[in-house]
Amino acid sequence: MKLSLEQLSARMRQGETIPSRQTAQVALALSIPSILEQLVVTAMGYIDAAMVGHIGAEATASIGIVSSSTWLLHGVLVGLYTALSIQIAQYLGADRQDDARSVLRQAMLFNVILGVGAALFGLGISPFLPGWLGADPSLRANATAYFAIWSTALPFTMAMGMYLSILRAAGYALTASLISVLVCVLDAIFNFFLINPTRTLWGITVWGAGLGVPGAALGTALATVVGGLLALSILLLRKGPLCIRKPAPWKITRSCLRNLLWVGGPLAGERAAISLAQVVLVRIVAGLGTVAIAANSLAVNAEGLCYMAGYGIQSAAVTLIGQAVGANRKDMAKRFAWLCTGLGMGVMALSGVGLWIFAPTLMSLFTTDAAVIALGAQVLRIEAWAEPMFGASIVASGAMQGAGDSTSCFVLNIFSMWCIRLTLAFLLAPRLGLMGVWGAMCCELSIRGLLFLIRLARGKWLEKGALS
Repeated sequence: MKLSLEQLSARMRQGETIPSRQTAQVALALSIPSILEQLVVTAMGYIDAAMVGHIGAEATASIGIVSSSTWLLHGVLVGLYTALSIQIAQYLGADRQDDARSVLRQAMLFNVILGVGAALFGLGISPFLPGWLGADPSLRANATAYFAIWSTALPFTMAMGMYLSILRAAGYALTASLISVLVCVLDAIFNFFLINPTRTLWGITVWGAGLGVPGAALGTALATVVGGLLALSILLLRKGPLCIRKPAPWKITRSCLRNLLWVGGPLAGERAAISLAQVVLVRIVAGLGTVAIAANSLAVNAEGLCYMAGYGIQSAAVTLIGQAVGANRKDMAKRFAWLCTGLGMGVMALSGVGLWIFAPTLMSLFTTDAAVIALGAQVLRIEAWAEPMFGASIVASGAMQGAGDSTSCFVLNIFSMWCIRLTLAFLLAPRLGLMGVWGAMCCELSIRGLLFLIRLARGKWLEKGALS
């Protein structure tokens, strides 16, 4: 008999011993939609990158130069709303539905406050950011426009990410995945018309705004607005434990704030510190020339085909372990953690093999520049060796986060990024160029995965217990 997440939670609360086959079925039922969602998101990212890449290397470089800054700003928001979804997962696991609905309402309030604040901050720094990052003057106008438009949409970007994360925490992984797929399709459609000028295709005149790089940002922003509003509408209308029409207060509580700071603080700090490290890496790459910047940006997009599957499994791990900890079943939490981590490592090992084989083909999807294709393929083949251990770090960190142990994730990730990757990149880039930067990344990801597996095996991450 197949179990739903709600049924699994109820049986865990009753102290039942659940067969491994059924736990694996629930894990796969949550993982598969998330993996497919991430693959579609990545595929649409490929389309976006290809649309911009065919404008030219400078267009790609102008986006690449600010990409690490978008990761930084968005990463802080992701850390905070992930903490809210972890609270909801644990409360549902403990059958505290009133508390779960209260957190949902508070999440809506945080979305408005933090999303608007982040948008204003991004708009304020957008004229100066490309210069701070060492961008060539020829790239700065497009880079500024891209970052400003992207920042304007941050309240909706946060809304979409947060509400989809909450839907997954409640077991509605398929619904969340379908919304993400729709957003990706809309993104490609909007970009098709906004990036390119009016032109003739197959004998038909097709209208285009001809906005170039700003058009790519605007297309993504419009698609995100649709996704954020749709996810919110589903939460407002859906029946079940999170039904917004059921009674719960509209106020920010001390317990939610305490849990948000306890779990979300380290998560936001981790993402901010990692993204700052990425900014430093981009600054290092910026000194290697336009070809290196473009190859680096496109190779990052190409690698997404590998690690996004890991992030899909991670989202399932956060939900499963959060509900197991909420149900006071540490034995089940540990079983889910190893099951999901093993699945993540296996999937990413296979995708790493594909990355090695098809590296030149992947790069050629984004650009026709031979120099960019050749350099990008070289660095992707270096990175392919690290994929299994990268998968271990991604999924194991999700398991620990679901248990409320975000502090250890913060420490391990920061040590790995700042002490290993940046040090090696700084030493190797002047001698080996972009290949040195990616070689540093490969070494660091392998060490990071090992550190997370050691932490997972020791079991101290389960000592945090359920949230208050």
